[in-house]
Order: sequence, then structure tokens, then C-alpha cells
Amino acid sequence: MFERYIYILNIALEAVFLNKFRSVLTALGIIFGVAAVITMMAIGAGAQQEILDQMKLVGVNNILITPKAEKGSGDDQDSEASGDQDVGLRKDQKRFSPGLTLKDAESIKKIIPSVERISPEVIYETDVIKDGRRTSTKLTGITPDFFTVFGLELKEGTMFNEEQLVDGKPVCIIGPSIQSRFFARENPIGKEIKCGHIWLRVIGVLKKQEINQSAIDDLGISDYNNTIYAPIRTLLRRFKDRALVTSASLKGGGGIFFRGNFSIAFGGSQTGVEKNQIDKIVVQVKESSMISPTTKILSKMMSRRHLGVEDIVIKVPELLLRQEQRTKDIFNIVLGAIASISLLVGGIGIMNIMLASVMERIKEIGIRQAIGATKRDVIMQFLTEATLLSFSGGLIGIILGLIFSKIIMEVTGILTIISTLSIFISFGVSVSVGIIFGYMPAKRAASQDPVESLRHE
Repeated sequence: MFERYIYILNIALEAVFLNKFRSVLTALGIIFGVAAVITMMAIGAGAQQEILDQMKLVGVNNILITPKAEKGSGDDQDSEASGDQDVGLRKDQKRFSPGLTLKDAESIKKIIPSVERISPEVIYETDVIKDGRRTSTKLTGITPDFFTVFGLELKEGTMFNEEQLVDGKPVCIIGPSIQSRFFARENPIGKEIKCGHIWLRVIGVLKKQEINQSAIDDLGISDYNNTIYAPIRTLLRRFKDRALVTSASLKGGGGIFFRGNFSIAFGGSQTGVEKNQIDKIVVQVKESSMISPTTKILSKMMSRRHLGVEDIVIKVPELLLRQEQRTKDIFNIVLGAIASISLLVGGIGIMNIMLASVMERIKEIGIRQAIGATKRDVIMQFLTEATLLSFSGGLIGIILGLIFSKIIMEVTGILTIISTLSIFISFGVSVSVGIIFGYMPAKRAASQDPVESLRHE
């Protein structure tokens, strides 16, 4: 029995190689179908991995609170009548907001029970100088929860201790890019670096984080590798506290409006005055199910603290990313379906060519039946030919799919990840298509009448 199958396989191989050009054309549909499926699934896997990486960067269960960008006043406001100015002034006094402050963060932590951690940030663009080398980078004031919220780890050194945080000591933790630029040939721990007008002592260096520019732009993620981190009170006390009213903010006339413990200048020119003490607050909730209700509570709480002024924006980066992921998943399913059609077309191509082959080889079929071949033998012969075509086409398609995925990543910069599952699925489907679509021609060949077949010219 085994020898019979070997004999049938040899006949099928001989028929395939006897018509090489026709065999290649027959397998083209399978080849490009498999290649397309592998490439599309690689693009989809790459997109999914990028989303997962971005989720790690924005942190798990995080809610982001940032100040709303203020619109500048136009010239038409300068030409208003004095009566209208008085009315507008009284309205502003009734709806004065102190902006986003450190007290907002402290209140959120104390009041809302679903909050796990709070990470307020104050960010300044400044020049960093050491040994005559200068570069512009971000100086960020944080609390220790910042590193936990975003899953950042130290490569060397230590985190801020309680004394450094409370007293605002001049210490910092630097990113790996800062280390490679200013401390390429020395250990940075214990060394000092000048940020703006203050000197900070380096106590730690972060591990390198892989982050793309789109994540920085779209999600407001900091470039952790190229940032210097200091205790938030260090920046507010030693660098700049935007909540304080200085003589410079009062130039151009006007006065000071007091409300509780807050004061702000009004009237005259206030160009350059920033009312927000900090730049963002990251709120991490205990469970994903608590994100939506916590967001609603935060919105009401911040509205009350800011006296009804809508001067903040509350975002949930994880939900935005999940929505983007769903969109990409739908897109990948559509692309995969389109690529899979190529396999179907390839199967139809195999069936058509095999049907034509049956018509060409009727006499051969008759001779085989005349010398003792059974219908099962004839079916197995043609079915083996179709399977060989789809099998070889699948192998070639896998190679092309790997090549196409590599080319796409190199040329376009799109991340592609080839999974073993996609290879097995596409190859399995290609072989199945060959068997399914090859059965009809094989059955038709076996149903030929031997006498009529021998007479066929």
C-alpha cells in the first residue's frame, strides 16, 4: 500500500515538473495570497505592539489633568468702553481660578478613595551646562510616585529621600541621554550639573526607555531619556514658582485681586504671566473599573476648586489608546480579509488549471485505467498534484511574506512583527485550499469512461 502512494507521488511530481511554467502560474495565487496574509498579520501585530508599548509609557489606570490652553486677547478688547470693562472685571472676579496648583494634587489624594497614587509635575525648558557643554532640555519637578506610575527604574544611584523632597534639596535624577552627553567618561553619581541658574547634584540615572516621537506628540509623554528630574519643591523654591506674583507681573499698571490665600494681578499688560503653578497631574486609580467614575468625580471636584472656570482638561490616555487599538484591529481584519481573498482566488486558479489538465490528459487517464488503475488511484494522482502546487506555493509565499515584512519595516519605518501563528495559519489554509479545490478535477478525472478516454484524440 505504501509503495502505491510513493508511485502516485512520483507520477504527480513528474506531471508538475513536466509543465514548469504552467505549474508556476497555477501556484501564483497561493504564493501571493500566503505572502499577503503573513505581511498583513505582521503589520497588525506591529501596530498592536506599539499600542501596548504606549500603554506602558502612559501607565496603567492613569487619568491626566492638564491646564487648558488660554486664548490670547484681541485688539478689539482694548477698544471696549470703560463701563464694559468694569462689568467684565466684576465677572472675572466672581469666576477667578487659581489655576492648576500643588494643592489640587494634595486634595485629590486626600478626598477621592479610589485614587492609588498622585503624580504632580512642573516642567521647564532650560539650558543645561557642564564643563563648557550646553544643551536645551526639560527640567521636571516630580514626586517619587512619578517613577512608580510610569514604571521607570533606576540604572544606578538612589531615589529621592524624604528629606530631599520636603526640604527641596538641590538634587536630581537624569535620563540616559543626559548621562551620555555630559558624563560619557565618568560616573555621574555625586557630580553637579547646572540647570538654568541653579546647580543640582546627580543622585541617580534612569534606565533607557524605548519611545517614539508619535507617542511624545500625541499622548503628551515626556522623553524620559532626555529629561532631568528634581523634587517638585526644589523647582518651586529654587527655580521658579509661577503661583507667586512678582513685581515684573505688575508692570503696566493694574492692581492685585485677593481671594482667600491666592492673589493675582489684573488690569494693564499681563503678557507672559502664567497662573498655573504646575503643568500636569497624573492620577492613578486602583482598578480599571474605577476610571470612569473617578473621572466624573475629578471633573466636579476641579470645577468646584476652580470656581466653575473651565481651565483644565481631563484625559484618560489608556481609553484613547484602547479606542485606537480597536480601530486598528478593525483595519487589520479588513486587510487580512482582503489578503485571504487571494488564497481563494489561488484555489480557484488551481481548480481551473487542473480541470484543463484533465481535459488534456484524458487519453493518459484511459491508459492508466486500462492497465488496472482504480478510480481511487486516479483521484489520488490529481489530488496529489493539486496539493503539491499549493504546498510549494505556500512555502514560497512564506519566504516572500518574510521578505515583504522586512522591506516594509526598513523602507516605511512601520513596525512589523512576524508571528509563528500567522505562518502556520496561512500555510495550513493554502494546503487546505489546494486539497478542496483540487478534489473536483480529481473526481472528474476518475469519472472518465476508459473506453471513451482511449478513443479521445
